[in-house]
Amino acid sequence: MTSSRFPALAKRDRKHDRTTIKRWIAACRSRWAFSASQRLCGGFLVAAWLTLCALFSTNLHAQLPEGPGREETERLCKGCHELERSVSRRQDRDGWQATLNKMVAFGTKGTDQEFALILDYLTKHYPAEEVPPVNVNTAAAIEMESRLSLRRSQAAAIIAYRTKNGKFKSIEDLKKVPGVDAAKIEAKKDRIVF
Repeated sequence: MTSSRFPALAKRDRKHDRTTIKRWIAACRSRWAFSASQRLCGGFLVAAWLTLCALFSTNLHAQLPEGPGREETERLCKGCHELERSVSRRQDRDGWQATLNKMVAFGTKGTDQEFALILDYLTKHYPAEEVPPVNVNTAAAIEMESRLSLRRSQAAAIIAYRTKNGKFKSIEDLKKVPGVDAAKIEAKKDRIVF
């Protein structure tokens, strides 16, 4: 590449010393006249990325499924945060109800009818994904914590008991683990396999 604009690049096989590199950087700066923040952040690439993100977030409105409660969801949720954050969590009805309760606690204003429409809309269009069952004889502690809603200490107790006493054969065996809430195990028994 030979160019009168960038004399340091005219000869590729020439060893570049610090002075040549400084001149080349100065030429680039004057040529494109980036601000200091643009030079630090990557200039055009950052601007292009931010533009794409803005376009995506404004197009989310068109991506929300039609239905009763869509307008209320958009109006009340985007008052505090972006819509994609609002709908990114997939939850069951109880989970969405807890989220709406938090919104109200943080000061979101709406009528009972609006919140009921939002709850129905989110439950229908953004349901919880099916959680795969947990094999308590092979699962790691983190799997038991997340899929069975156990505390870390309870998951650790199950693993310690399993290591010492061998594999579990039934829910009743699992309930015998010291420090584990038997009621919680009973409530999640449809998610447990042996």
